[in-house]
Amino acid sequence: MSNPRSWLPESAQQMGIGEAPGRATREVRPITAPRWEGIAAGLDRSTRDWLAVQNFDGTPGASAYAPDGDGRPGAIWLGVDENDVGSAFAGLAARAPEGGYRIADDAGGSIDDGDAALGWALGTYRFNSGSETAPAAAVLHLGPSPDVEASVRRAAAIRLSRNLVNCPANEMGPDRLAGTARAVAAHFDAATTEVVGDALLAEGFPAIHAVGRAAGEAPRLIDIRWGTPGRPAVTLVGKGVCFDTGGLNVKSMAGMRHMKRDMGGAAVVLGLGALVMSEDLPVSLRILLPIVENAIAGDAMRPGDLIATRDGATIEIENTDCEGRIILADALTYAMEDNPDIVIDCATLTGSARTAFGGEIQALFASNDTLGRALQEAGARTGDAVWQMPIWQGYRAKVSAPTGDLLNMAPGGYAGAITAALFLQHFAAAASDWAHLDISAWNDSARPGRPVGGEATGLSAIFEYLKGRFGQS
Repeated sequence: MSNPRSWLPESAQQMGIGEAPGRATREVRPITAPRWEGIAAGLDRSTRDWLAVQNFDGTPGASAYAPDGDGRPGAIWLGVDENDVGSAFAGLAARAPEGGYRIADDAGGSIDDGDAALGWALGTYRFNSGSETAPAAAVLHLGPSPDVEASVRRAAAIRLSRNLVNCPANEMGPDRLAGTARAVAAHFDAATTEVVGDALLAEGFPAIHAVGRAAGEAPRLIDIRWGTPGRPAVTLVGKGVCFDTGGLNVKSMAGMRHMKRDMGGAAVVLGLGALVMSEDLPVSLRILLPIVENAIAGDAMRPGDLIATRDGATIEIENTDCEGRIILADALTYAMEDNPDIVIDCATLTGSARTAFGGEIQALFASNDTLGRALQEAGARTGDAVWQMPIWQGYRAKVSAPTGDLLNMAPGGYAGAITAALFLQHFAAAASDWAHLDISAWNDSARPGRPVGGEATGLSAIFEYLKGRFGQS
C-alpha cells in the first residue's frame, strides 16, 4: 500500500466537530418524548404540519425538518433520550447532509455539549484505508468547553482503535502495527523499545517467538513508557495477532473470515493509551504489545509441542488456535517485573466469551471483586458494557498439562473463557490488581455511532475507571 496513513489520533475537524457556531449554521432542536406534546402545542401551524407529515413525535433518534422563513427545510428537530443523548446525535451525524449544524440556543441547557460532541464524532466515522482522511462533511459547531474537548479526545481514541481493527491484514501486519504504535508513542513524546524476531529468544520472550516464527513478518514485543516515574504505575497489555489462521489447527472458512480483528486487544490498548496520554492522566503508563501473525509454515508450532516462557513454566500445545494466551504469557510476566499498581490486559481471546455475551458485552475477569465491580460500574456509566465473570479455581486442573506445566486450552473447550483466564492468572499472579478483558473488538450489527466493523470495546470502561482512580494529581 503506498503512502499509508499513520493512524494517529484524528483532529476535531476530521471528526466533524467545529468551533463556535455562526448564524449560518442549521439549527438542531433536541427534544425528549415526554416534553414533545407540550412543545408541539405551542408551535405555529406550519411547523406542526411539517413535523406531522414526517411522523415526528420526539421518539429518541427520530428527526424531522421544520420550515424556514421561506418555507424550505430549515431547523432539524431531534428526538433524544435524556439518558443517552449521544446516540441521537450519532444517528443524525451519520445521515445529515453536508453543512454546518448548531444546537438551538433555547435548548434550555437540557443537552450536554460533551455528550452531543462524542455522539457526533462517532456518528461521522467511516473507515478509509487511504493515505488521507478528509474532514467530515457534516460539522456540529460547538462553543469551546472542557467537556467538548474531553469528548473529542475520547472519540479520537475510539476511532484510532476502530481504524486499526478495520484495516485489512495485508495492510496491517506486524511491521505496520508496530510502526503505528511507535508513531502514536512519538506523538505523545513517549519512549519506545522493540524486540524483534530471534532477539525475542535472546531477551527472554520465547513464547511470543514460538507463536509468530512461522509468519513472513517477524514477531515482536513493543514496550511504550510515558509519564513521570513515581506516579501510580499503570500497565496495559494488548494481544496483537494481526491475522489468525488457527495455525496447524486451521480455522474454518467462516472462523477465519474476520481474523484481521484478532489484534483488537492491541488496537484497544493503543487507543486507550493515547487517551490516557492526551488527557495527561497523572500516572506512569506502560503499554506492552506482543505482536505476531499466527501463520502456517514448516516451522509453525504443533499440537503437543512444549513451549518455553519467560516465567519458566512450559506450555503444552493442545490447540494451535489458542495462541493469544501464549503471547500474553510472556508479556504479562514482563509486566509484573515492574511491580505496577495495576495491570489490565485486553484480548480477543475466546469464542466462549462471544457465545456467552455476544459482541455488545465484554467478559471481564479481575483479581479481586472490588476491582471487578468498579470496572463493571464504569462500563455502565459510559455505555461500554463489561460483565464480571468468575475466575473459578475449581477449573484450574483443566489447564494442567500431562507433560508441561500448562495446557493452552482446556480439552473440549470446557468453560473456555474461564479456563483462559485461569491460564493467564498464572502469569499475572504477582499483581495485586489485575483485570483481563476478553473482548470482541467488533460490531456485528450497526447501532447509532457504532457501525458494523471494528470497535474499541472496553476502552471507555477502562478509561472511566482509571480516571476515577488516578485522575487527581
